[in-house]
Amino acid sequence: MVYENIRNLREDNDKTQTELADYLHVKQTTYSKYELGKINIPIEVFVKLADYYDVSVDYLLGRTSKKTP
Repeated sequence: MVYENIRNLREDNDKTQTELADYLHVKQTTYSKYELGKINIPIEVFVKLADYYDVSVDYLLGRTSKKTP
């Protein structure tokens, strides 16, 4: 669920993995691994993504379907 949420938000906002990786100051391959669930996503990244998309961290984590923070 978490990985689907961050991928869906990226795609819904017409962003590339490279754009998000640059925003997060990580390599594109690292961001790709976040979306694939191959590595754990640090809490700081969740917070930055929530701010970027103006959604709650709970939404990113799949704890709620309500996007607003």
